[in-house]
Amino acid sequence: MTDEAARVTLKTSGDVAFARQAAAKAMAAIGASTIKSTKFVTAVSEIARNAVIYGRGGVISFSEAGAAGQKRVVAVCTDRGPGIDDIDRAVSDGFSTGKSLGLGLGGAKRLVDRFEITSSSKQGTKVTLECGPR
Repeated sequence: MTDEAARVTLKTSGDVAFARQAAAKAMAAIGASTIKSTKFVTAVSEIARNAVIYGRGGVISFSEAGAAGQKRVVAVCTDRGPGIDDIDRAVSDGFSTGKSLGLGLGGAKRLVDRFEITSSSKQGTKVTLECGPR
């Protein structure tokens, strides 16, 4: 994975597209199946989009974890937003602070192998996504 693909600054919807490309490249680097790659890219897209729309922008970084033959991609997205008051509610289907269906965070959680989220009004939101090749 190159340094250029490892980190994307999120300010505009165009940056979300760059995050998707970086996620796809990272999954290809570990030999991920098409299905796993598509799921991961979709989850990254949702989290990156949230950072742009609700989080006042942010950064998403990609790295590899695990031993040879068991590599996984880890994406960490941080934003500078107001935080999420009720994380459990926010990841439940149907909850939205905008004018959406409220499927984004919960959907992203279902698409990856590991999903972690922390948030505070002082530090913004941090979402960690992890996905293996199969």
